[in-house]
Amino acid sequence: MRPHGLRRIQLRTRVLAGVVSIMVIALVAFDVAAVTALRGYLVNQTDAQLQSAVQLSQPLEVDTILPGRTVTGPVKAGAVTPVQRAQRAAARHIAVIGPHLYLPLALGQYFVLLAPSHGTRLIVGGNPTLKPQLPAAYAAVHALVGSRRNGANWTVTSVSGKVPLRLRAVVAGHLGTLVVATSLRSVNKTVHQVELILIIGSAVAALIVGLGVAWLVRRGLRPIETMAAQADRISAGDLTDRVGQPDTRTEVGRLGVALNGMLGRIEASVLERDASQELTRRFFADASHELRNPLASLRANAELYQQGALRDRASVDEAMNRIALEAQRMSRLVDDMLRLARLDQHPGQDDEHVDLTALVASCAERSQLADSARSWHTQIDPDLVTTGDEEMLRRAIDNLLANVRAHTPGTAAGTITAARQDGTVTVEVSDDGPGVPPEQLPRIFDRFYRASAPAARPGSGLGLAIVTAIAAAHHGTAEATLNQPHGLRLTLTLPEPGRTEPAPASPSAALAAAH
Repeated sequence: MRPHGLRRIQLRTRVLAGVVSIMVIALVAFDVAAVTALRGYLVNQTDAQLQSAVQLSQPLEVDTILPGRTVTGPVKAGAVTPVQRAQRAAARHIAVIGPHLYLPLALGQYFVLLAPSHGTRLIVGGNPTLKPQLPAAYAAVHALVGSRRNGANWTVTSVSGKVPLRLRAVVAGHLGTLVVATSLRSVNKTVHQVELILIIGSAVAALIVGLGVAWLVRRGLRPIETMAAQADRISAGDLTDRVGQPDTRTEVGRLGVALNGMLGRIEASVLERDASQELTRRFFADASHELRNPLASLRANAELYQQGALRDRASVDEAMNRIALEAQRMSRLVDDMLRLARLDQHPGQDDEHVDLTALVASCAERSQLADSARSWHTQIDPDLVTTGDEEMLRRAIDNLLANVRAHTPGTAAGTITAARQDGTVTVEVSDDGPGVPPEQLPRIFDRFYRASAPAARPGSGLGLAIVTAIAAAHHGTAEATLNQPHGLRLTLTLPEPGRTEPAPASPSAALAAAH
């Protein structure tokens, strides 16, 4: 794979090459159009000058009356004798051009001749270097010009082939075709100078624009390069780093915001995954530790029986009783683990109304029956309702009450309170026992965590974890605070119908976020 730096350089080069290429194409097109327009303009000016020269040069027919004597200008019909008319007819092939030039000094810029339809061409005069190279068959020239009403203009070369010429040819009646030629050297020189100026100017403009675009592209891509370098460091494993946000009003700034948001979600996902994996590893380690004791007890009693150490009926009954108790303990542990696994996979609950007033009262009554020696106080408001699974909520409240029985002495009093508060229903279970140290309070809802449980009722350490999972499944919360002046207060908060708030994706995610 190519390094990121090379790709960034190639991107900058492609942008610069594209901009410069478009600019060069535009400059070339402009230069060609400008030179073409200038040449056309100068040629049109030359054609106008040729038209003026044609108008100043008018061909006149000359009649021969007597040998050695000519009369210029038209001859009146009444003054011509029959002999003269016959002589004129015989001399009709003789034609000259009478140049009526009002600017004699300008004649050196032109070359004027007559291309008759028959006979030889007659040269009036002008610059001999401007003598055009015309076809030998002047009748073809006469036919070409005669096909156009106002004459014809075209470009030829001189007889020597060194001078480019511009011609203007018009039909001069029956005498032939009048041709006026002039040089195009000044036109070509001007066009070549303009071409040189345009080429140099375009090259300088392309260089200046190229350097300017390169500087702008480098400056514009600098935030992206910085962002790419930061992304390289992040991809190397530093998910806590973030890309810079120069200006959120620009595209680069919005890209930085989007990348930071994506990195935040990725970091949260990675942290959640790591927390979930750590939670799973701890869960399996704690589960293995919890199952090791009852399994060891079962194996020890079985080995005693196999070795014949239980010799009387009373010893066998005692061993069987211990085996039954350990089996019940393992059964409760496995049931709690399965319940947590189901809550993790399917955190949803039934969408039905649950009468919390009756439910809390029923749970309190069973707790008093299970621990009649303890003093219980209840305070339950009427008409408390929530939405969810009644059996799951019953299990959560039972676990709260069982926590009091398992972790406080029999002389400690328990209090059960259920009330409506700010659109929610709170169920509080408190005691005036020894409580827990403040540093252990954040971990009280962890799985397999037990804070100073009596040896006779060790518990599995999953009761309050199940409460947290059930609360999250019902879009509620479970909290633990220290009771005043001493003891522990556990609070289960559930939304009333119509006030359901979004719950975490799963209890595992909630626990991971808490830690």
